[in-house]
Amino acid sequence: MLAQQRQQIIHEMVQRLGGVRVGDLVREFGVSDMTIRRDLEALAERGLVAKVHGGATTLDQHSTDEPGFAAKLVRQRAEKEAIAARAAALVPSGTAIALSAGTTTCVLAGLLLDVPGLTVVTNSVPVADAFYKARRADQTVVLTGGIRTPSDALVGPFAVNAIRSLNVDILFMGVHGMSTHAGFTTPNLMEAETDRALVAASRRLVVCADHTKWELVGISTIAALHDADTLITDSGLSVAARDQLGTEVGELVIAD
Repeated sequence: MLAQQRQQIIHEMVQRLGGVRVGDLVREFGVSDMTIRRDLEALAERGLVAKVHGGATTLDQHSTDEPGFAAKLVRQRAEKEAIAARAAALVPSGTAIALSAGTTTCVLAGLLLDVPGLTVVTNSVPVADAFYKARRADQTVVLTGGIRTPSDALVGPFAVNAIRSLNVDILFMGVHGMSTHAGFTTPNLMEAETDRALVAASRRLVVCADHTKWELVGISTIAALHDADTLITDSGLSVAARDQLGTEVGELVIAD
């Protein structure tokens, strides 16, 4: 296959899936890692994809743009792992927690598989799948129903009604963006409603958001900054942003 043909197919995959990983493309096309990276660089130079660590994603530009789960999973992977590790330390055994949809919460789910006696409420298909595959008899997973979004969240009235009947100790929530004027936001109106129901059902709100979410604003607000009991972000966050967030959220945690 010629490089131009391969790049065309890769571009179509990014548009369809929202993002691709280098390793997956290597296996798909049977070429070297370096060849795929050159392909992604060529596409990025033409303004067709956004090249990120480990792969490429679509270009987001608007408040309603919603990248797919695969696209977001390859972005800021190291930061998400650091944030998830700090979040996991907040979960004692035998508690009821909620995990909203998102790639950071999905990484967190993988770190909670060995915590005994957990009850986990989630509207995330990948999060529920991670716990189901662990097959722990002492853990209970409640997956809400609803309409599936590009970020693999289950949203809508069925999800909201299910969540309203529950009470959990801690909600770990991922967000699309955060700013002083808009608070914590999402590009999906129905997902915002479902996330607001999760916030209302929780005694404590822990937001997990890497530094790239700062000053990014989605169309719908989930909660104000001061609603977060804890915000866990990473050391890439600017000093100015830390100062602003430190006066708004209950506790600001910086993961190295």
